[in-house]
Amino acid sequence: MFTGIITDLGRVRAVEKKGDTRFEFETHYDTGTVEIGGSIACNGACMTVIEKGAGWFAISASGESLSKTTMGEWQVGTPVNFERALKVGDELGGHIVSGHVDGIARIESITPEGDSHRFVFVAPDTLKNFIAPKGSVALDGISLTVNEVNGAQFGVNVIPHTLSVTTFGQKKAGDTVNLEIDMLARYVARLLEKD
Repeated sequence: MFTGIITDLGRVRAVEKKGDTRFEFETHYDTGTVEIGGSIACNGACMTVIEKGAGWFAISASGESLSKTTMGEWQVGTPVNFERALKVGDELGGHIVSGHVDGIARIESITPEGDSHRFVFVAPDTLKNFIAPKGSVALDGISLTVNEVNGAQFGVNVIPHTLSVTTFGQKKAGDTVNLEIDMLARYVARLLEKD
């Protein structure tokens, strides 16, 4: 489990495709405290650390992960948001995030708004009904509050701090992001399904 509060902005340093795809990442984490087999959210996708060294760690992404996330587009140099898994007693600064990406959203527009920037996204049709005004979403692993919803489009405000410490500072209209809907929305929808 995660909170959607990004604690490191790293980069892809190597990609090896054979069977599953192995990604190596540059990180500012003290990798001496990162456990092999531990979980790190990489742009919101919960991944297992399989190898590490000073200033880097590696994960293995299955075909399922590549097909459901933006990972299939990653190459050497791609910036990636990182968050380490929650520990009992950690502060819940964002919202409960599972690290199970539901789909890919596209950035429709980015507009300055005061000191912040208004990002408008287009969600996949299969997920649009799970996004509500004043609800939470995780976009590339970042916990954000939804401001407004119009069909498949929804908007969020991104403050200068978030722009400076996440991949959002490098995004432009047309880029894609990993989208995880709020866990509560998922369970409410399941309860309302007709048998």
